[in-house]
Amino acid sequence: MSNITAAMVKALRERTGAGMMECKKALVETGGDIEAAIEHMRKAGLAKADKKAGRTAAEGKIAIKVSDDGKRAVILEVNSETDFVAKNEDFLKFVDKVAQRALETGVETVEQLLETPIEEGGPTVEEARRELVAKLGENIAIRRLMKFETEAGKLACYLHGNRIGVVVEMEGGDDDLAKDIAMHIAASKPVCVEEKDVPAETLEKEKEIFTAQAEASGKPANIVEKMVEGRLRKFLKEVTLLGQPFVKDPDLSVGQLLDQKGARVVRFVRFEVGEGIEKQQADFAEEVMAQVRGD
Repeated sequence: MSNITAAMVKALRERTGAGMMECKKALVETGGDIEAAIEHMRKAGLAKADKKAGRTAAEGKIAIKVSDDGKRAVILEVNSETDFVAKNEDFLKFVDKVAQRALETGVETVEQLLETPIEEGGPTVEEARRELVAKLGENIAIRRLMKFETEAGKLACYLHGNRIGVVVEMEGGDDDLAKDIAMHIAASKPVCVEEKDVPAETLEKEKEIFTAQAEASGKPANIVEKMVEGRLRKFLKEVTLLGQPFVKDPDLSVGQLLDQKGARVVRFVRFEVGEGIEKQQADFAEEVMAQVRGD
């Protein structure tokens, strides 16, 4: 114990970012060998990370990176358990580094990204993620990513804070139009570009609902049919980008605006932090106790 100096603890803290007592304990257990202490802490940290893997992570950040020539882009969502950690400097640096690495390597799936070194000669993204989990004490998950690449068109990106991100691939038009379309998508949440892109099963499900509602009115079959057709047309306008009223000029649909400008949206993606994740309603006192216990 006596051979563990304050300078050694300080050096280990600087290299690992861990707490003073944790560093001191690791040095005691490894006889003052800093390299062995780092390895010991990594193993212990990864074990802690594995324990947290099943916990719901529905907060976090959306990140977008674009190549210098504007022809490639990547958007990804990284989740944490709390908004507090989502604002943590270490978390934000990790997200930024991972997004940049995704752009540089051109990976197309989260699985490929996790196996990629987070920097040349460094640990993989998965190893870095697990070490961050151990350091911050929360589950952190890279949930999804999408890569964009265009030759003839242009890519427009829009981030609304850290929680909503949009990437649009567009042909024709100018940069201002592309940015307006990206901002419209962020605000209006279209499901797809046009009617033909709406999944057949989605249409069928909506038709069943509208039919049941119309039949409940007791009107004749021919009237019911017209009611269903009208509601389906309204539904398609609501969920398709081209059918929606343009946010800056509701008298104009997005489709009409694009026609006026001689432009076409090829595809888009809209990510919102935590969408589709069922959040657990935890008891606050129990949550605090779980943190104290190190669960």
